Amino acid sequence: MIYGAMKFSIGGSLKLAFRPWVEGLENIPAEGPAILASNHLSFSDSFFLPAVLDRKVTFIAKAEYFTSPGVKGRLTAAFFKGVGQLPVDRSGARGAGEAAIKAGIDVIKGGGLFGIYPEGTRSPDGRLYRGKPGGLARVALATGAPVIPVAMIDTEKIQPPGKVVPKLMRPGIRIGKPLDFSRYYGMEGDRFILRSVTDEVMYEIMKLSGQEYVDIYAAAAKRQIADAEKAEKAERAAAEKAAKASKPGNTDKAEKTDRPAA
Repeated sequence: MIYGAMKFSIGGSLKLAFRPWVEGLENIPAEGPAILASNHLSFSDSFFLPAVLDRKVTFIAKAEYFTSPGVKGRLTAAFFKGVGQLPVDRSGARGAGEAAIKAGIDVIKGGGLFGIYPEGTRSPDGRLYRGKPGGLARVALATGAPVIPVAMIDTEKIQPPGKVVPKLMRPGIRIGKPLDFSRYYGMEGDRFILRSVTDEVMYEIMKLSGQEYVDIYAAAAKRQIADAEKAEKAERAAAEKAAKASKPGNTDKAEKTDRPAA
């Protein structure tokens, strides 16, 4: 009931304001379980995709969205529950991963659509990064559910990381044909198969999205970018300090300070 009301109000508003275009809607089954594996460009991805589908899509979200105190916290929790998000405690990498996998398996066993971002986090620069084999592939192999690759287009331009107010422009969504990995059913403990399945899905997402592929994890790329920005900031600060010290006024002052008293 809550989901239907939230989907009607939020989904209708999104479609009216942004007019997203969609290709491949026929690839979403009318009933039965499936995993929607999407690239991740923006916080808004989890809202645009459900807005264009007739069926409910369940994504996972960090538990903090559901447990924050006060009126704002309660409103935030109600909003995320209303749009089909499941809370997952992300304290501890292993615990978070296992919780996400269990949540996905539960959704699939219930005959639902489970949405997941194989990259594990938003792309820091619009490129497509290596998929993590722990979540997507393990849910697929533990359940035998088909995996449907999805490409979000231009959502990072609507709401770049750190921006609260979105820019009004048309995003796109391309939905690929279902991928069948049932031949590997029950083999979720084999890391080589997990890697192979994940790479196959990422290849399909790359073809749909047209993104440049980078064979490292997005989290590692974010660390590299942060380290580079930190180094650049330190370099600028050192250059400004050196330039300030080299000014004639500063030199004269230093000479006066160094001159012994008469």
